[in-house]
Amino acid sequence: MASDLSELYDAFGNYIGPPVDENEDDDEEDIILSPQAHMEDEDGMDAEGGAGARDGDTLEMQMEDVEGDRSVVLFEDKKFYPDADEVYGGAETLVQEEDTQPLTEPIIAPVRTKNFDLLEKDLPSTTFSFDFLSGLMYKRELIRNICLLGHLHHGKTHFMDMLVQETHEKDWRLGKSYRYTDTRVDEQERGLSIKAVPMSLILQTSQEKSYLVNILDTPGHVCFADEAAAAMRISDGAVILIDALEGVMANTERLLKFAVQENLTILVVINCIDRLIMELRLPPNDAYHKLRHTIEEVNSILESTCSMLGHPAIRVSPIKGTVAFASGYYQFAFTVHSFAQMYAESCDETLDHDFFARCLWGDVYFDPESRTFRRSPPPSRPGQPRTFVQFILEPLYKIFAHTSSEEQPELEPLLRELGVFLRKDDFILDTRSLVKKVSRSFFGTSSAFVDMVVAHVPNPRENARRKVEHIYTGDQKGLIAAEMKDCATDGHLMIHTTKNYHRPDCGQFDVLGRVMSGTIYKGQRVKVLGEAFSLDDDEDKTEREVTALWIYEGRYRVEVSHVPAGNWVLIGGVDPSITKTSTITNIDNDQETEIFAPLKFNTSSVIKVACEPLNPSDLPKMLEGLRKIDKSYPLAKTKVEESGEHVIVGTGEIAMDCMLHDLRKLYGDLEIKVADPVVTFCETVTEHSTMKCFAETPNKKNKVYMAAEQLDPGVADDLEKGLISSKWEHSQLGDFFMHKYSWDVLSARSIWAFGPDAQGPNMLLDETLPTDVDKALLGTVRDLIVQGFQWATREGPLIEENIRNVKFKLNDALIASDPISRGGGQIIPTARRVAYSAFLLATPRLMEPVLYSEIQCPADCVSAVYTVLARRRGRVVRDLPKPGTPLYICQAVLPAIESFGFETDLRTHTSGQAFCMSMFDRWEVVPGDPLDKSIVLRPLEPAPHQHLAREFLLKTRRRKGLSEDVALQKYFDEPMLKELRGREEDFQDFQAYF
Repeated sequence: MASDLSELYDAFGNYIGPPVDENEDDDEEDIILSPQAHMEDEDGMDAEGGAGARDGDTLEMQMEDVEGDRSVVLFEDKKFYPDADEVYGGAETLVQEEDTQPLTEPIIAPVRTKNFDLLEKDLPSTTFSFDFLSGLMYKRELIRNICLLGHLHHGKTHFMDMLVQETHEKDWRLGKSYRYTDTRVDEQERGLSIKAVPMSLILQTSQEKSYLVNILDTPGHVCFADEAAAAMRISDGAVILIDALEGVMANTERLLKFAVQENLTILVVINCIDRLIMELRLPPNDAYHKLRHTIEEVNSILESTCSMLGHPAIRVSPIKGTVAFASGYYQFAFTVHSFAQMYAESCDETLDHDFFARCLWGDVYFDPESRTFRRSPPPSRPGQPRTFVQFILEPLYKIFAHTSSEEQPELEPLLRELGVFLRKDDFILDTRSLVKKVSRSFFGTSSAFVDMVVAHVPNPRENARRKVEHIYTGDQKGLIAAEMKDCATDGHLMIHTTKNYHRPDCGQFDVLGRVMSGTIYKGQRVKVLGEAFSLDDDEDKTEREVTALWIYEGRYRVEVSHVPAGNWVLIGGVDPSITKTSTITNIDNDQETEIFAPLKFNTSSVIKVACEPLNPSDLPKMLEGLRKIDKSYPLAKTKVEESGEHVIVGTGEIAMDCMLHDLRKLYGDLEIKVADPVVTFCETVTEHSTMKCFAETPNKKNKVYMAAEQLDPGVADDLEKGLISSKWEHSQLGDFFMHKYSWDVLSARSIWAFGPDAQGPNMLLDETLPTDVDKALLGTVRDLIVQGFQWATREGPLIEENIRNVKFKLNDALIASDPISRGGGQIIPTARRVAYSAFLLATPRLMEPVLYSEIQCPADCVSAVYTVLARRRGRVVRDLPKPGTPLYICQAVLPAIESFGFETDLRTHTSGQAFCMSMFDRWEVVPGDPLDKSIVLRPLEPAPHQHLAREFLLKTRRRKGLSEDVALQKYFDEPMLKELRGREEDFQDFQAYF
């Protein structure tokens, strides 16, 4: 046995197997089968369960086939599958040596959805049907269009929540703040509204009559004042919400003034009245004086604004029904009329609630002995409170006090007497939730607010004439204007759009507008007229098809087939050619149709930042994102500087932060690098030109003479506020300047144009004499000189920023008689150059934007406010205590360029007790001479006060890629320089700059 095993291995221990019989297979021939044969053999064995299942004839045929080829086939040469050429004839095979796709990018990218908006998955259940809502859209007398305005954190969104929860049947939790109209994720995270959001609700009056109320909830931060301006343009009434504790703040005053300018009906809601009870803990009599002071402050602002604009006097009063009291958090609202109605319903005897309501405000007292109302306290009761305190505030205080302090056994019978019945589970709620539950049950629905809106805000048809006269730039006596003034549903389609809202994918925008006349249908072809459209230049006109129509409801949309005049509508498919506002009309409109006036704002964009993509290949994405930023924010501007920088211009730091966030996450989906923020400057003059400047055209056949001087104080502000219009007749324009600014008749009626646009803060006057100039020839080139003037005022010679507060006078002109010699290519650049030369000889200066800052802080922090402002070239205008509160209000001004990080610095020095709100106020001249070459600026050292203008000029020119200093030869012709050299004294002073 051991010998048998040893035969299986060789001398080295390698296995060699048993010996083979020499006679075995001697006569047999090795049969090498092809791979295909082996495969067929194996398949046959698997199928039949063994080799014996093969068919004999098949094996014999295979042996005959392989007799001719006995070569050995290597493994790597074996062919198990057919080639691509055999399967796909003529196909080309490409071999890629390297993977061009980076490892960071997946081969199959996952589907990414942008969850940036808070949206309803399905249409929510409401107390009204949407069919009923669409039916009310044809009842113009039952429609009201309003916007909610107010200062930051004065309760607009909470007040809107009250209306939403009243009309939407959902499981609303009492202790949760939903802020339903804050539809963006960052709005919820920041705790403030960024976008104006509309909702169309069916609300009932106290008589249970239904009205379609279109409401726009607007942001309260002054950086988003453009959203409020867009909302006011399509509204008929403005509801101003004022915090009862804080009173009238800076932005409240601005919004009141702007609402008067927009010819809106003004209603006031004193909101957060619970803060007087729960936080400030004022006695009822002091609370009345606090509320009265707030209303008197509002009336004082309205009176001064109406007097300045020449409008009829506006006054709000609880007796008139134009003032309501509310608490958005605790969800109740009332007026003196609604409270009188409650008393009338609870009294057994007949009570004239209208008379009782008139007695519930002011210095009116109730005499219980004679049961009459008096203008002075009853002699028997000298301490008798006023009726508003006795019949409204004291019961309200008692409801809050008992609900928040007593337990169920004592509280339940008290509430039962008031007609408030709660479940047992309600009594275990926390204090705030229980007070909210009781107040909602006691006051009921918001019918008091609806009564006020219905009674005082005109319906779309009643307000159509005033609205059209205010915003339509076309012929007020034409057919189009007549149809809009009648709010005709069967007239020509006219829609004014003011807001653009992105879709959930952020790829496209839908536009919100008001149908002024006609009816818009889904699938209709329309003409879209942009802001640059005019009857003379129709380049900004496109034709689009309306792909969808919606009623915008904040977090969801209701699709409709058509929308008649007087309503708001969200339109899809027309946005590619719309940047800010637009005018939409039917495609077969053959009337002379002009556009609605672009939006006016009560602030300006003065903060700007430059940005570039982190990855240069993302530049197209960033450009597309910048275009979307321009569409999304009404007051945002995006442009490319001479240096190639892409610049975003906004109203303030928080607005810029929101725009850059949207560019990164929402519209661009890329990483960007952002430069340090800067501000926009303006250029102006402080004296009259030292000589009459002139410039010749390139063909030497025309010569224009001009001088520059400072504009009268107040004219620039009046122009920007719209108090002066370039469309006025010469007589009207002349009368205005003669009466207000004491101009002589000749100067007042020689105004040619304003610049750099129709309402720009510069002026061009024709002071040529008929004895010196051929007025007929001058009239042929008037438009060309105006274009050159507007070009010059748009890009000044110092830092290529807007010129401001300058009056240019055309003194003389030599015009060629040949029309070819006085074309636009000759006159326009010459007019621009002579305007620059006149500007530079009138002591040019830089102007910087100045912000007004309202700082609210405790009394012990006022000194810290002074310290922080002094370090930033700011100053406190005045500080005064806020009536009825332990707070101080510091009103300060500081340059915008020094405002970056001001709020953080202020909170640091006051331990977080100070809160400020900064807004653009005015332009001021920067101290120092910007053209003084003797000034030496040292690096890393702050410039002295008188060197700031020079520092700003040099840094701005470097940033824009311009030469270090203003070039003399660029703006002065050689003959002009020769004349300057002839005046040695003037030229020596002037040459010091260059």
